[in-house]
Amino acid sequence: MGRRFGWLWAAYSVSVLGTWLAFDAFPLIAVLVLHAGAAQVALLAATGPAVGALLAVPLGPWVEFRRKRPVMAGTDLVRCGALLSVPAAYALGVLDIAQLTVVSVVVAAADITFNAASGAFLKSLVPRDRLLTANARFESTMWTATVLGPPLGGAAIGVFGPIVTVVANAVSFLLSALGVRAVGGGEPEPPRKGTGRPRAADLLDGWRHILTSPELRPVFLNVALVNGLIMATAPLLAVLMLGPLGFPPWEYGLAFALPCLGGLVGSRLARPLVARYGQRRVLLTSGVLRALWSLGLAFVGPGLPGLLLIMVTEFGLILCAGVFNPVLATHRLDHTPDDRVARTLSAWSVGTKASIATLTALWGALASLTGTRTAIAAAGVLLLATPALLPRTGDRATAPPSPATVPPSPDGSPPNR
Repeated sequence: MGRRFGWLWAAYSVSVLGTWLAFDAFPLIAVLVLHAGAAQVALLAATGPAVGALLAVPLGPWVEFRRKRPVMAGTDLVRCGALLSVPAAYALGVLDIAQLTVVSVVVAAADITFNAASGAFLKSLVPRDRLLTANARFESTMWTATVLGPPLGGAAIGVFGPIVTVVANAVSFLLSALGVRAVGGGEPEPPRKGTGRPRAADLLDGWRHILTSPELRPVFLNVALVNGLIMATAPLLAVLMLGPLGFPPWEYGLAFALPCLGGLVGSRLARPLVARYGQRRVLLTSGVLRALWSLGLAFVGPGLPGLLLIMVTEFGLILCAGVFNPVLATHRLDHTPDDRVARTLSAWSVGTKASIATLTALWGALASLTGTRTAIAAAGVLLLATPALLPRTGDRATAPPSPATVPPSPDGSPPNR
């Protein structure tokens, strides 16, 4: 895959490890330090992605017409600075829910911007026939970090308190920025239309492409709903496990770490499965299977049986997601023109984060009215209906490269125009 991809992969690896060391850091700080209840934790989890997604809307067109590596390094530094404000406020005794919310907003907007830039950069860096391999490597790295991060983070929280993982996450973004810079190589200035400044119409180009594409629209609607329902139960499960069920933080981290081995297995299976059965069939099958597991979380009890139930349920869900995610990422790039990748990925991230934020807020209110366990069960039942949104027709040829571009050379260097 080349030295440049190696540096990009290294940058991703260190940042994703930092992120998973700080798994659910803000809900944990809200519960353990600020003594927040379920509604406050759900509001915190919902507000950051929602407002961050709103702020990121004009950034997609802005990223499209700029070199991607400086954008990626810059957003890494923004996330580092925002996160470091949390331990500073904690040390001064002024940390509160409002600051956690503001930091969550900044990080969410920077996440969307980084993902839009990195997706476009990856498509220019990696030959078309290696995109699934690259995405599977990123997916495998993410699940490896997810296995290691939460138990290590939980242990660190048990010894040093919940703030330490936020510091580790901030440092990981600094190291990621250095890794992105080390990728090196030339990156041509993207062509600009008209004055070169984003137009109002550019804001809608990504959405227009997603919602008018028969290849992307059904998958987008499915992903937005599935991710929203899964993530809506995360703060509720944190409150249930750390509160009434009495799990210590290290067991809470362990419950979600070991099952991530399923994601590692799934990401390794994605490429051979696609080679044997085709991209669309694997996308449909893994998408259906990943919707069948979450209902089991409503029956979690205390002690070892409850811990094992969470692990089995999460393992099945994550195994299916480990197959689905890299195939989805490749499918999305295959069906997006090269000159619209950043806007499409930005619109996709904004839509899914908005869905997560909306459903998280609704499920926080539902938990306040009906109880935490009932709200988790309701999400599990609705997830069973989400496979109806997935496309069911046979495989089609992927879209050809944009006429304005030439496929990258085998060593991953940018094409000559």
